[in-house]
Amino acid sequence: MTGILLELDLTRGVLETPPASPVAAFRMRHLPTLRELVEGLRKASRDENVRGVVAHLSGPALSLAQVQDLREAVADFRASGKTAVAWTESFGEVSRGTVPYYLATAFDEIWVQPSGELGVTGVSVQAIFVRGALDKAGVIPQFGKRREYKTAVDTFTEKEMTGPAKEMATRLAESAFEQIVEGIAVRRRLDTARVRELVDSAPLSAEAGREAGLVDQLGYRSDVYDALEKSLGETTPLLVERYHRRGPRTLRDVRDNLPWPQKPVVAVVRVSGAISVGRNSGGGPMGGSGSGSDTIGAALRAVADDEKVKAVVLRVDSPGGSYVASDAIRHEVLRLRATGRPVIASMGSVAASGGYFVAMPADVIVAQPGTITGSIGVLSGKGVVRDALGRIGISQEAVSQGENARMYSAQEEFSPEQWERLEETLDRIYADFVAKAAQDRGMPESELEPLARGRVWTGADAHERKLVDELGGFERAIQLACQRAGLDRDEIALTAAPHRSLLDRLRPPESTEDLAATAKAWTADGLTSAIYAALGLPPTGVLTMPLNWRLT
Repeated sequence: MTGILLELDLTRGVLETPPASPVAAFRMRHLPTLRELVEGLRKASRDENVRGVVAHLSGPALSLAQVQDLREAVADFRASGKTAVAWTESFGEVSRGTVPYYLATAFDEIWVQPSGELGVTGVSVQAIFVRGALDKAGVIPQFGKRREYKTAVDTFTEKEMTGPAKEMATRLAESAFEQIVEGIAVRRRLDTARVRELVDSAPLSAEAGREAGLVDQLGYRSDVYDALEKSLGETTPLLVERYHRRGPRTLRDVRDNLPWPQKPVVAVVRVSGAISVGRNSGGGPMGGSGSGSDTIGAALRAVADDEKVKAVVLRVDSPGGSYVASDAIRHEVLRLRATGRPVIASMGSVAASGGYFVAMPADVIVAQPGTITGSIGVLSGKGVVRDALGRIGISQEAVSQGENARMYSAQEEFSPEQWERLEETLDRIYADFVAKAAQDRGMPESELEPLARGRVWTGADAHERKLVDELGGFERAIQLACQRAGLDRDEIALTAAPHRSLLDRLRPPESTEDLAATAKAWTADGLTSAIYAALGLPPTGVLTMPLNWRLT
């Protein structure tokens, strides 16, 4: 009987969440989600028809946390005794290839094209500053923050990293590098000192990488598949996501898909993208999405009222946003926990600021070592564009009633009294964030506050400081949810909330809960907001982490 050779093709990129807008969903219909890949490998590890997996590691960069999710899935697949091979044309081509190589080390064998190289040159944290451009344009940035590590406003107010920002960025890079070095050393059976030495001598040619023990074989795609055919016999290639999506083929598959007896449900509620008041954003026509407090709140209330739901996984992949929206979602998480159902927060690539705010009340917080989290802090302000517009002949005049009617106008600077009110607002929100974080994490405010101050942590460092409970991926969060609810992981139904059929979506809403489940249509306002943000004007919300930071 011909077996199956799974193909893990990462050249197209991986989605954390399926696109909300119909146009984006159609355009990205062939892209796999991270969950599909992880679940597909898990399912395949139990399928005797699957003989191995071959991965093509190239294309759009994955985050460190995404790579760690996939490494765990590959490790579980290999534990079943099946073959796992990774290949690539090159780990970077006059570019960085450290994170893709780190993923490759999870496999039994690593193949590289003879003309390729190993751009395993380390990691860096980069930040962009637009203050000089704003000065030239005549834009006056007026922003406040709490506290010194809340560096999102530095993009607009500084021309280089401040001391606290550099300290934070250095530790982020160190922590990520420590994780990568350790992972490579264990899988390639090398000392960590030797791995660091090889990184410092990179980029290496493919042959030099093989001689150093970083690569197993040199060859082209056809060579990889020829070698697999010799070792595995005749197989049929099948993409992992296609394997995951196809219908039942074994007796176990048929049993697992029977509607009866009804299985206990573990619901997954996703908080992705910027957090805002109202309904989920449908994103632009080409992609992008956000999480509205109305939609997420309705989903949490729905699972709280559903007796079939025995546990909930709150999957958070968000840099934050609105304070009041984050607080509204946190309230619903606490209300759900009050029903006795366990709530496990699973952090994706980033769950910081508002993203941390909504995760912190969960029973257990699970993050990958490479997750970006924390950023317990607040920022606010505006960019005054009066002079910039005046240079091109645009002026504005207004008649107002109320001393502070124009306080947030981009045409006027804050008066001393208005700035004092802004500072009071920042103090109030920061104090509330710290107090609630301390309450949710079960530690004194005096202990938590030094960990706050707007500082961003990797999941590994956050775990050491008790901001995170366990290290692991989405699958680990599901396992914990089952354990806490007294369920068998293999005997549950995993469902997404909110879930609406196509027919439900076509019907007009009957209540505000129905309305909350619909996505907010994309409008030109979203594009305008993006342009304003690019010009250095206010970010999407006061609980936002530095969006322009990149760890590569």
